[in-house]
Amino acid sequence: MTMNSAAAVNGGTGVNGVNRLDGKVALVTGGSRGIGAAVALRLAEDGADVVLTYQGGAEPAEEIAAKITAMGRNGWAVRADSADPEAVQGVVEAVVERFGRLDVLVNNAGVGVLGPIGELSLEDVDRTLEVNVRAPFLYARAASAHLAEGGRIVTIGSCVAQRVAFPGTTLYATSKAALIGLTKALARELGPRGITANLVHPGPIDTDMNPADGPAAELQTGLTALGRFGTGAEVAAAVAYLVGDEGRYVSGAELAVDGGFAA
Repeated sequence: MTMNSAAAVNGGTGVNGVNRLDGKVALVTGGSRGIGAAVALRLAEDGADVVLTYQGGAEPAEEIAAKITAMGRNGWAVRADSADPEAVQGVVEAVVERFGRLDVLVNNAGVGVLGPIGELSLEDVDRTLEVNVRAPFLYARAASAHLAEGGRIVTIGSCVAQRVAFPGTTLYATSKAALIGLTKALARELGPRGITANLVHPGPIDTDMNPADGPAAELQTGLTALGRFGTGAEVAAAVAYLVGDEGRYVSGAELAVDGGFAA
């Protein structure tokens, strides 16, 4: 298990908003960049203390934690490989030990291995399913032991789980489609405890991994109804709704933030 703290800060006042998360503690996996970073920052803006995990270099994660610091929230960046079951369990336990609670889990960490099915190795399959499917399951299992009434689980899926518009995505689409069943089952199992579980399907989002001016951007843009890439902030807004008080009656749902990709 690899799990090293990269930053820790003390909390304070929040930012005025509709969905207030004051006093809540959120865990965002893969929160050092892209969609995960946008989600971590938005939840902090709404009042939550945020723990974010990262697998690679610590610097980007520390930068996000520093931004959370500037908002007057508690931020903590923890190194953990989502493919390591012990690391997954250890992160959740560390969050509860440090903050005394866990209210929101956002399963965002993922890998995307693309290519013709005949060219994918067994290692490709194993790594993708370990990170994209097994890790969200294990994070949800570990978190469910600590989530109280009003707890929230949001998992980041993909537009290709709803519409496979081009070849070479078989493995990735399979992994993301599996999250639909996970989310619906979690919603049914945890609902009696007042805990919701939902799935957000981003479409083409402008990130360093998939830039809006990248080589595949024109193809992806053409597949959307709005004719543009989305932003991490737009996905984060959907997550903020689902984990906030206004989303308390939404559970087992798939929310597409895809510019009409699946239309």
